[in-house]
Amino acid sequence: MQPITMTAAQIADAVAQGQISAREVAQAHFDQIASVDTELNAFLTLDTEGALAAADAIDSARADGEKLPALAGVPLALKDIIVTKDVETTAASKILKGWVPPYDATIVRKMRAAGIVVLGKTNLDEFAMGSSTENSAFGATRNPWDRTRTPGGSSGGSSAAVAGYEAPLAIGTDTGGSIRQPAAVTGIVGHKPTYGAVSRYGLIAFSSSLDQAGPFGRTVLDAALLHEAIAGHDPADSTSLTAPAPDVVAAAREGADADLTGLTVGVVTELGGAGYEAGVSAAVAATIAQLSNAGAKVVEISCPSFDYALGAYYLIAPSEASSNLAKFDAVRFGLRVGDNGVASLEEVMSQTRDAGFGAEVKRRIILGTYALSSGYYDAYYGQAQKVRTLISRDFSKAFEQCDVLVSPTSPTVAFPLGERVDDPMAMYAADLCTLPASLAGTPAISVPCGLSEGLPVGLQVMAPAFADDRCYRVAAAVETLTTAALGKPLLAHSTF
Repeated sequence: MQPITMTAAQIADAVAQGQISAREVAQAHFDQIASVDTELNAFLTLDTEGALAAADAIDSARADGEKLPALAGVPLALKDIIVTKDVETTAASKILKGWVPPYDATIVRKMRAAGIVVLGKTNLDEFAMGSSTENSAFGATRNPWDRTRTPGGSSGGSSAAVAGYEAPLAIGTDTGGSIRQPAAVTGIVGHKPTYGAVSRYGLIAFSSSLDQAGPFGRTVLDAALLHEAIAGHDPADSTSLTAPAPDVVAAAREGADADLTGLTVGVVTELGGAGYEAGVSAAVAATIAQLSNAGAKVVEISCPSFDYALGAYYLIAPSEASSNLAKFDAVRFGLRVGDNGVASLEEVMSQTRDAGFGAEVKRRIILGTYALSSGYYDAYYGQAQKVRTLISRDFSKAFEQCDVLVSPTSPTVAFPLGERVDDPMAMYAADLCTLPASLAGTPAISVPCGLSEGLPVGLQVMAPAFADDRCYRVAAAVETLTTAALGKPLLAHSTF
């Protein structure tokens, strides 16, 4: 088996047993990137020298008889909104082009300690604002299933890298669905952990009360192994949870048996129906029937406040963005335009932001600034926070009746590039199903559950806060059941 088609777990096992070297694995993936990324545009920056040096260190440790960590030698693609020491970090924005951070984010430091080989930084919607990776200042990323379609967003570079066999693992960030939606439309697994379960230190902030980094993988077990490596308390992040992380790896292994006896699955009635593609609805309904056959009790659950999640999110997130992005002032770091020795600081700042920020970022900053302005704060931002509370209460009531909630991850399969770029509301609708869990801070995973017209469909599994292991257990069962129904893993149906 070629390294690029192996799972992360298989690669780690082969490296640990000396069947293949970590350098050979890394080089095979760099060769794949060279072969396909001109077309996909998943990567913005490659760290070839650093990755090969890390791989050599793993090979030396194995040769010396050291016990290797669970993912040692496994390559990874890192979303370019997470800072990396001595490697350019842009957030896919002109305003940060050329910026080289002096430190590693906590999750990068943890991955390096775990022997994970970071190949490079992946494309995204600028500052993670988007659902198609078309808002990048460095060009759109394309979906490996169909290069005329989006790989989702904002973590589309990471999802395309995994689906395109450029890396077996990737890190994305999820503010309103930016891990789960890309995972769904590229046929891979993506998990948004409980808010605070993974450190945000070194994650360039979009919306501080919503941003959460998490794993992508081609299998549920691979995602769980990466989750285990990056989770845990971080004193450098004031929102970091101190509670011990659940055993997501054990849950993924248990769920693979597809025995869900004793589990109650709630189907959210508000997340479906009109506006959802028929093929998506059919694939999700078939999967829910399979869960019932696997022993789960299936019940319908109403969460009426979910209908207001879209409006609440697009007040809260832009408001926080307008504050967070104020740091890009042409003084401390990043782009500086219009400084001719005569212009005032205000003029330099204005010209720099005009040249450095893209249209979607400007739109959200303006919206957020308006929502926070005097006389409007209570009417907009304050009301949105009240809706957020109602959504959290709906989750609490739902989890009194069931163990997990399920829904489609996205109302549609991957849509064509260019189809929604001039229609922000249509673009925002891609996150209809993922927004409630983001606003509530609860964990949610997307797992492939079928095909619609030859394109992947994702099932979203949501669980209570701190119960990420439930997401992995049910997702692993879905993976087993879907593979059996299709005759082979869903990603194997890709013509890539």
